[in-house]
Amino acid sequence: MSISHKLKSYLIENGASNVGFADITHFSPKPNLNVGVVFYITYPKEIIRNMQNAPTHEYLEELISLNTRLDALGMKCEEFLMDKGYDAYAQTKKRLGTDFGEFNSFELPHKTIATRAGLGWIGKSALFTTKDYGSALRLSSVLTDAPLDLGTPIQKSRCGKCMECRDACPGGAISGKEWNYKLKRNDFYDDKKCEKYALIISEENLGKADTVCGKCIYACPHTQKYFKKL
Repeated sequence: MSISHKLKSYLIENGASNVGFADITHFSPKPNLNVGVVFYITYPKEIIRNMQNAPTHEYLEELISLNTRLDALGMKCEEFLMDKGYDAYAQTKKRLGTDFGEFNSFELPHKTIATRAGLGWIGKSALFTTKDYGSALRLSSVLTDAPLDLGTPIQKSRCGKCMECRDACPGGAISGKEWNYKLKRNDFYDDKKCEKYALIISEENLGKADTVCGKCIYACPHTQKYFKKL
């Protein structure tokens, strides 16, 4: 059994919904760690199904829980690889901190690794999107020098003419322009407008101002298909 197969099986056994491997040679912030391991955990269907008036308390609680579980999974992945004799660095939320920079983004976002691993694309909402789960998921990643089986990068959007997330965004953050790998996030999405609206709606729905909303997650047709499945 290859190291790739062993690692993917290990991460799925420990809670990952899916796992991919990517060439990040020209993107890695860590010298010599030119392979990315990316994985995600999906939100439970019932939580997304009840988000017509997003955000909800259940959604916020699950978001926090997923972040904790993803950090733990990242450390398990790092330990697994180092035990095999490879170098590895888990991009956990705890390590990366809360300083996202001017555009609320890390130096090497998890979703960049995920598109390069071929797991999905960036939606018009600027969220990582898959055919099976829409954007009802959260990501994490690990940087390594292990010789893993690399996926084929997805370099352009598969949203087509769909404008459901744009139309569902009261903050006007989503332009409707399709993503491709050459674009920067602020070329098609305004994080400041998103944040401004999220602070208002979270205070209304949750009783405190926070940068959570979720309306675009719920609106995505791929998300809808996911939570409507029995």
